Amino acid sequence: MTRKIKNQDLNRLSVENYRKVSKSPIIVVLDNVRSMHNVGAIFRTSDAFRVAKIYLCGITATPPHRDIRKTALGAEESVEWSYRATTQEAIAELADCHICALEQVLGSVPLRDVHLPQDKTIVLIVGNEVDGVDEKLLQFCNQVIEIPQFGTKHSFNVSVSAGITLWEIFNKIG
Repeated sequence: MTRKIKNQDLNRLSVENYRKVSKSPIIVVLDNVRSMHNVGAIFRTSDAFRVAKIYLCGITATPPHRDIRKTALGAEESVEWSYRATTQEAIAELADCHICALEQVLGSVPLRDVHLPQDKTIVLIVGNEVDGVDEKLLQFCNQVIEIPQFGTKHSFNVSVSAGITLWEIFNKIG
């Protein structure tokens, strides 16, 4: 008979052990994400895929904050993060990486068709809930990724978009 897995069966890492294990060569950059719940959800997803680091940029809120913790469930303590006043500052630090923006633009690559280098860290820039990734940042990207959508709404919640894309990137480079 099938049963649900109990928490003690999951062999979860402690925060201390999580910090010691190797990480995926993925960095997430949050470009002016407005909702602390989205920030927390992205921390939680980043923990699941062992993202190397999150850059919180511009107006993006930073831990500690109860509204981030509400959705991060403690992942803001396990995933390494740092704050930058502008997303351009973060991108300048990551210039030797393969930089991808998650955005709908002319010439974007559908997520399923993305080809990623196996020898570079992958940076995923995720934009804010209203305007997406700042258009000025696109010139610094190696590629722009779009999640194909088929309904009447042509956007996902930012944390959902990040989760879908991180799953695909994790599988493509793993």
